[in-house]
Amino acid sequence: MGIMNLTPAMRQYLEIKEKYKDCILFFRMGDFYEMFFDDAVTASKVLEITLTSRNKNKEGSIPLCGIPYHAASSYLVKLIDAGFKVAICEQVEDPKDAKGVVRRDVVRVVSPGLVVDTETLEADKNNYLAGIVVETNHAGIAFCDISTGEFRITEGTATDQFAAEIAGLDFAEIIISEQARESSFIRSFVQGAADCKVNYLDSAFFEYEDAVRCLHARFNEKTNGFNFESHGAVTRAAGAVLRYMEETQRQGLEHINLIHWYHSENYLVLGDTVRRNLELFETIQDMKKEGSLFHVMNETVTAVGGRKLRWWMKYPLVNPDTIRMRLAAVSEIKEQHLLRKDVRDQMSGVYDLERLGSKVSMGVANGRDLVALKKSIAALPCIRNIIRDGESLLIKDIYKGIDELSDVADIIERAIVDDPPPTIREGYLIRKGYNAELDELIGLSRDGKSWIASLEAKEREKTGIHNLKVGYNSVFGYYIEITKSNSHLAPETYIRKQTLVNAERYINEELKSYEATVLNAEEKRKNLEFEIFSEIREQIACNIRRIQKTASFIADLDAVAALAEVAEHYNYCRPHVTEDDRIDIKDGRHPVVERMRLADGFVPNDAMLDCGKNRYLIITGPNMAGKSTYIRQIALIVLMAQMGSFVPASSAEIGVADRIFTRVGAGDSLSRGQSTFMIEMMEVAEILKSATSRSLILLDEVGRGTSTFDGLSIAWAVSEYIHDVRKIGARTLFATHYHELIDLARTAEGVRNLSIAVKEWGDKIIFLRKIVQGGTNRSYGIQVARLAGVPDEIIARAGEILENLEKGEFDDVGMPKIARGKVSAKRKNAGQLNLFISDRDRILRELKELDVDKATPLDALNQISLWKERLKKDD
Repeated sequence: MGIMNLTPAMRQYLEIKEKYKDCILFFRMGDFYEMFFDDAVTASKVLEITLTSRNKNKEGSIPLCGIPYHAASSYLVKLIDAGFKVAICEQVEDPKDAKGVVRRDVVRVVSPGLVVDTETLEADKNNYLAGIVVETNHAGIAFCDISTGEFRITEGTATDQFAAEIAGLDFAEIIISEQARESSFIRSFVQGAADCKVNYLDSAFFEYEDAVRCLHARFNEKTNGFNFESHGAVTRAAGAVLRYMEETQRQGLEHINLIHWYHSENYLVLGDTVRRNLELFETIQDMKKEGSLFHVMNETVTAVGGRKLRWWMKYPLVNPDTIRMRLAAVSEIKEQHLLRKDVRDQMSGVYDLERLGSKVSMGVANGRDLVALKKSIAALPCIRNIIRDGESLLIKDIYKGIDELSDVADIIERAIVDDPPPTIREGYLIRKGYNAELDELIGLSRDGKSWIASLEAKEREKTGIHNLKVGYNSVFGYYIEITKSNSHLAPETYIRKQTLVNAERYINEELKSYEATVLNAEEKRKNLEFEIFSEIREQIACNIRRIQKTASFIADLDAVAALAEVAEHYNYCRPHVTEDDRIDIKDGRHPVVERMRLADGFVPNDAMLDCGKNRYLIITGPNMAGKSTYIRQIALIVLMAQMGSFVPASSAEIGVADRIFTRVGAGDSLSRGQSTFMIEMMEVAEILKSATSRSLILLDEVGRGTSTFDGLSIAWAVSEYIHDVRKIGARTLFATHYHELIDLARTAEGVRNLSIAVKEWGDKIIFLRKIVQGGTNRSYGIQVARLAGVPDEIIARAGEILENLEKGEFDDVGMPKIARGKVSAKRKNAGQLNLFISDRDRILRELKELDVDKATPLDALNQISLWKERLKKDD
């Protein structure tokens, strides 16, 4: 179908779609958002709705699907989750005033990083849009949560380490210059953000001068001394993010009014690998929230508190004074049981202040949002009153910082009804008595029923028609209805309006005049209510900074109270946080594992690390005994202490770490062409390159991804390097099955051997889960296999083979006795060289074969010398 043959509405659709080629266009037509052409085909599949067509059964039919506008949010979620951008195109003109096709325009674009609907977002998780700019070897990153107004910037060297650190922010969407697509840093970053929507934009979008103008216009003096010239990459990234939001959102962005610097040196740095291996926010195996550290610690009662606790866990502190200040607040709330209960009860009535304020600022809040804001504000005076006598510095700051916002609540209370409808253009939002003109218009509508009843009675008496009715419908308006059998009694002043099967409908001058008055009043009422509501929303938007500051303090209080609640319920202790390098934990427990229903309960263990004699702990023992749990629980206790939380132990002294590194488990990454062992070695390389003496390192089974001798060699060399104070000298826990590594303690000061206690019962074992001094030279793998249910025949044969290997015995043809036993026959091919034969046995064979009669004395001496050197190596 040529464009000339399209209807005006379809031509309008295509003109708007041309401007938003990368979006699915929600085109408002009456009570529906409709999609056409390729958008309809795509959306119908994602949304699982019927695909039909415009001009059906005609040449040039157009694919079509649609959704009710009032239910758009649920459909929007599906498209956003699938990675699409959606342009919302509304009717921006009253159809009654339109000359030709109703004027339409896109009012906002919704993409994964530009969602503001609270029902669409995870309450306790930020939703960041990020911009990334790379200049030479320098990376600048700006990220903003449009739903809360939080805007942060950071910079660093364009390395894989920095990319992994920032990847933990879980960006929902990224914008990058098309020119930077091939940057190694960008490629690494995008690979690590597989679930993120990536947009490559024209390089002009990232121009420095445009960015400076945009930032100055938005923030004025509130740039906190931000030096644009010294931070070119960050400036360009921040400017691009702002421009992207301004061009896609037609509403105000006044809630984005502050820039916050993120400086990694202020935080305990946790790379994405560490967050994953320690299962901070989701489990490794099935990617579930349940079973993560955040899941067991998140006792917050508000959305803002949940997001604050998540940030504290992602970015623990390194300044002991700041940590101790947070711990003091947790301790104070923990010790006052009634206060904690009261303040949590009051906070549970507080809605998401940050996101409500943002919706008000952007002009998308409805009446229910304002009522939720009012109810939230109503709890603030009581919350302040409960904590007014707080003694810790943080609680005092929170008390002073909470603005009771009574003037904002008063505006809403006076203007908005208690139970407003979800829409803002159909009226019934504004409280009686707020506006005299509106009250008069409402009166006309409300009094209509009594007027109609009065008219109906009067007309029945005048005409003598006892079943005469006065009614109304939205198509034909007001009418007088008379049955066909009585139609001959209709007065001449009645004008026929509609004929039905059994009745005739009329109108007279009195009803016609009333209809004009009432319908006009109804339309006026809707328009006036919308105007009044918009003015009220704008008034509240002027207070957005006050709302945001209060929301931040409520978030702090909720996060502190949640940590206190967890500490009380699960018997956590207050850690002593120091600037020393000593980590001394008594009766430490894994905060997640101890919550599981363990048959024998959780067995607590001590831990002692420092940068001196307890620098490198090698933990040996069988599988399933608890080595991995032990090393992880130490890392989690350190992390929890540095985020300001009490910890699962009877006592804990924590010398702050600057970074935590983990090399725990591995899996193939086939999409990147990387094997398990390659990933393992890349993670080890990153640790060796980035760790400092203040770091905490967890190594679990390093070297297991290759042959035994290769793996053991790598594990030994890595251990020597990390242990060496001239190279790293970091506090390290190494869980391993290479029990040969325990020999390191003989020559390296600072290496200590620990093992998991096991009780043997015949040919079975019992895990005691207790860490004891000293290493072990057994892995108990066969016993673990028995516990796992491996058939007895295989268990017996494995025991026989293990005995042969441990004795190093060979048969009379040089074959290892691993190949012999009741289930295998003797090898007949005696002449074939076996790879397992030792050099000592080869020397014996060469000695047997040596013809001493033909060898000269010099040849014999040389040969003996060679054998001697080979025997030294074999030893």
